[in-house]
This record gives sequence, structure tokens and C-alpha cells, in this order.
Amino acid sequence: MVALDWGTDEVTTTQHWLGAIGAAGEAPVGASATAVRGDLLHLPVPTASVDRVIASEVLEHIPDDATAFAEIARVLRPGGRVAVTVPRFGPEAVCWALSDSYHANEGGHIRIYRQTEVRAKLAAAGLVPGASHHAHALHAPYWWLKCAVGVDRSPAVVRAYHRLLVWDLTERPWVTRAAERVLDPVIGKSLVVYATKPWS
Repeated sequence: MVALDWGTDEVTTTQHWLGAIGAAGEAPVGASATAVRGDLLHLPVPTASVDRVIASEVLEHIPDDATAFAEIARVLRPGGRVAVTVPRFGPEAVCWALSDSYHANEGGHIRIYRQTEVRAKLAAAGLVPGASHHAHALHAPYWWLKCAVGVDRSPAVVRAYHRLLVWDLTERPWVTRAAERVLDPVIGKSLVVYATKPWS
């Protein structure tokens, strides 16, 4: 597995966590993983060399997203699959309406995708779009709250909500899992679209 990020600090942090997972014996037997600094417009991976790509919450930052979709298609083997996640239109539009600071900054979100656009861009890159769903419903109100109070501010209510999200991510309690199953179709923060590279 190769994890790729543009930020040097993010790559260092990911490499640290990958090492910790291996040291704790939590990685599958025989698995290997590394983190590298790279650009989705020029993936440091040979053509048709990977089985799976996950492009998570990155395409909304890239001006030339057509090239990014094409790079994903290039590195996939025939029959390979990609999962693309981007902020969902409705919850993201609320954030943009509440705060310019949320998106209008260097490296920030430059577009809000509709599902039809994601599917069309996957198809234009030569991939076959498939199933889709929404995820991370508990994150939508958190970001609405952050945008309402100021994305650079962390009053007590924001800190408390953040602790809830960390608890959810680390403990996976049944109560938050059940809440997300109910709320994801309604206010899921992320849109997830799967696609396959055809054999010919």
C-alpha cells in the first residue's frame, strides 16, 4: 500500500502511524505500506500497476481535476477499482454560505461537486461509475458549527463536539454507528462514488 499526500508534515505523520500499526501487529501478515509525498496530477506510480485507489476528500482542492481523474484511471489495472470521496453538495453548500474562511483560502475547496458531475468525470477518464452512498453524517453539524462560530475559533461547544467525533472514530460505539446509518442518507458530509476500470 502507498499513501500519498502533498504535505511533508502529513507524509511524516502517516509514515509514523503506519510504522506504529506494523509494530503493534495490527497489519495483515505480509502487508507492506509506505507514505510518499506526491501530486495527484502526476502520480509516482507506473501505468496499470495498482488494483485499488482511494481518493479521499482531495479532488475538491484541485483546479485541474480532469487530469487528476485521468491519473487515477492511468494507474489502475484493468478491472481495478477506485473509491472517490468528495464533500456532498448540500452539507458543503451550507458551510460555504456560513463562512468564506472555510473554503476561500490557499489550498481550500474550490468547487462543490454534484454526484452527476463526479460520475461524468469518472466516465470521461475511461472508468465505469458504479455504486454510491453518503457517509460521515456526524461530521456535517460539526463543520456547520465551526463555520458559524469561525473556523479558526474553538469555543467549548466546538471542543466538546470534536471529542465526540474522536470518540466515535477510536471506539466505534454502537450508538454513533446507529446514528450515522440513519443520518448518512440525509446529511452525510461525504459523497462516495465507486468506479471500475474496464478490461478493454
